[in-house]
Amino acid sequence: MGETYLFQEKQYLGRDKTWISVRFILAMFCFLAYTLNLEDLPSQQLFLIVGFGIIIVSVFMVYMVHYKTVVTEKYLTLSGLWSSRLVKIDLFNVVKVELKPYSAFIFNNPVYNLHKNGRIRFYSGSKYAVWLTDNDGLIYIIGSHKAEDLAKAIVKAQNKLKS
Repeated sequence: MGETYLFQEKQYLGRDKTWISVRFILAMFCFLAYTLNLEDLPSQQLFLIVGFGIIIVSVFMVYMVHYKTVVTEKYLTLSGLWSSRLVKIDLFNVVKVELKPYSAFIFNNPVYNLHKNGRIRFYSGSKYAVWLTDNDGLIYIIGSHKAEDLAKAIVKAQNKLKS
């Protein structure tokens, strides 16, 4: 009837600290330009509208789910935002599970199901990721705020499958 989850996490699009900071700085620039632009009323109003627009969009993005990660006894399922395809990884085919940093860069864009250089990336915002390698040599990189718990749940599911 109802399947039990070993792990479940929702990644939100607007909760990455670096991109919140970038949006905040842009909004502050717009408000500063609004206060300093005393002569031209239409451009002054435009800066005010754009500043408030950035803040409103940021608030909506904080509650917007980018993707959901679910680990069951047989599969790792990643369901994305709106029209994104459901990605189902068979845990029986996974040969290696590693916990590593996602990237050396400070700014990382959110991605869902990005195929590049033999790797498939899923990232919304965190420092660490779980790197899965399957039988075919394909590498899945799944960024998670609870990366250690995700890796433990995958290993636990694999142990149940093999026993």
